[in-house]
Amino acid sequence: MKLIQRIGYYLGGFSIGLIILAFFLNGKKTSCAYGPESRVLKNINSKNLIFSQNITDLLKNKVLDSSDIAYILKKGDINFSKSEPRQEPCGVYVIEGFYNDDDVILTVENCDSIATLQNLTILK
Repeated sequence: MKLIQRIGYYLGGFSIGLIILAFFLNGKKTSCAYGPESRVLKNINSKNLIFSQNITDLLKNKVLDSSDIAYILKKGDINFSKSEPRQEPCGVYVIEGFYNDDDVILTVENCDSIATLQNLTILK
């Protein structure tokens, strides 16, 4: 068998495999959350969120919107050096993000069934 034929068979099988995977994975909510930061953010976003009084006051004063908080919880960066993930009974995580060119720091208490947003700080 010539080298060109081998390459042709390889590319043909590879393309068939890609098409099959596209049909199986089409429409499913698959994600690639392998890093520790991605796993924690995915875990927090999958739970019911409870706002503390501090954050409720900010929402009432229209400093931030709940969609802005959800965006920060989805796209923010976790500062593991300031977080306490092994704290009992619930880990506390510090999530940093941006909102209107301002730095936003969220403190989230991540329990088994709920996640409580404890504090929100806007740094200008």
